[in-house]
Amino acid sequence: MLTEVTSGIRISVVPRFESGISSPMLDNYVFSYQIIIENQNPYPVQLLRRHWYIFDSAGVKREVEGRGVVGEVPVIQPGEFYSYQSACDLRSLRGTMTGFYSMKKVGDEQNFHVRIPKFRLEVPYGLN
Repeated sequence: MLTEVTSGIRISVVPRFESGISSPMLDNYVFSYQIIIENQNPYPVQLLRRHWYIFDSAGVKREVEGRGVVGEVPVIQPGEFYSYQSACDLRSLRGTMTGFYSMKKVGDEQNFHVRIPKFRLEVPYGLN
């Protein structure tokens, strides 16, 4: 698990290769990842947007940006966490993802960015 804290928000990431839905013969490797967002601040925050940078060792670079995560714009109370799972596909055996969330402090509407730690997407048998 990779973890990073920005502005009192702790982001933890657990990536996983999904062999059952990947198609290596078609150069399609699917990875899921679980994100845990913990609010360590004394005030509630709301996740507004996500911004991802996805790098594939085949040379493909993608940028994904949009409202919320998995269709939600959660409010996270002090000392609580929000967790979700999503997925990404690559054309090669390895790559990386990183990015940030746009959040706001509930009450005074102050917006801020929270870094998502850079994590590796690697097919286990591709590491030999």
